[in-house]
Amino acid sequence: MSTRIKFCGLTREADVDLAVALGVDLIGLVFAERSPRRLALARAAALRARIPPQVSAVALVMDATAAEIRAIQAHVRPDLLQFHGGEPESFCRAFATPYLKAVPLGGVATEEAPRRASEWPSAKAVLLDGHAPGEAGGSGKRIDWTRIPDTGGQPVLLAGGLHAGNVAEAIRLVRPWGVDASSGLEHSPGIKDPEKMRAFVEAVRATDPDASASG
Repeated sequence: MSTRIKFCGLTREADVDLAVALGVDLIGLVFAERSPRRLALARAAALRARIPPQVSAVALVMDATAAEIRAIQAHVRPDLLQFHGGEPESFCRAFATPYLKAVPLGGVATEEAPRRASEWPSAKAVLLDGHAPGEAGGSGKRIDWTRIPDTGGQPVLLAGGLHAGNVAEAIRLVRPWGVDASSGLEHSPGIKDPEKMRAFVEAVRATDPDASASG
């Protein structure tokens, strides 16, 4: 299986169009209140309309209410939800939409990491990120790739400080289901750099023998 590529925190039409052209698998639209990449519903819906069926549109929320999530579903029609806060599994699976669950490992004791990663068995994948619990994602904080917890076979979407210069090493060490980049693709929060986007995809494909077939 090829390594999936997720670009997160896109805010501009040109960046969505380029991500699609580069063959990424998932595009993340952010609705977390504390994020500088946060989108209004109308803006997100306009970007969502540019994402074709072969690319999964992901709506990222953090401790949102059920009503807020249903509004996102109604206006944006995400293929996946991504929960980035303290949401329990019962809440995450209550919306009849497949979901990803972010598990922040920054400051988490090594022995606690496997337990945390196993708390959402119904997730399509657990997103392992480098920020501390309670912090917003997209910080660019890197995980120690040598202490990735055992997820019991659950797919891992690796995030946290990934960019074109280090994603190959991360894939070789972790062998994740997918890799997720945001700040490592940017000029500034929410403003992606086309060359960084291209270089990231090229680095993944050069490391993953099957990736070229998926693009």
